[in-house]
Amino acid sequence: MPDPYARPDGVDDATVAATGTLSEALEWVERARGRLYDFHQMIGHADALLAVAADALAEAGHIDHADRLRRELVGRNVLRGRWTFQVVEEFDDTYWSPLRDAERRVRDDLLAGVRHLFEAELKERTRSDGQPHHERRP
Repeated sequence: MPDPYARPDGVDDATVAATGTLSEALEWVERARGRLYDFHQMIGHADALLAVAADALAEAGHIDHADRLRRELVGRNVLRGRWTFQVVEEFDDTYWSPLRDAERRVRDDLLAGVRHLFEAELKERTRSDGQPHHERRP
């Protein structure tokens, strides 16, 4: 079986390093995207709790406060005209998807599609051959 992490012929160290940095940038954006999804779900949960709190206030006889919470906060946009799902969708369409496409295009054009080549070569340089848990490949 061919090595899936073999450096393609003619690819120099500078290209491996540059594409590694591009992949690292994508990984950081992936982490940020995860936090954006955390935000989306946290705000949704908080909004549901606001509705529960409004109901509890109403049941406790505080109708004015309950009504005000429902009117001013429950279901409120987090950004002008947007709920969090719209923020997530816009981020995905405007930034995340184009970056993923660009990283894949660069990798396909310059590294014959090999993913994590920089890391694979780093692993090869730093592992202790023959030691347990230092195997080259699974």
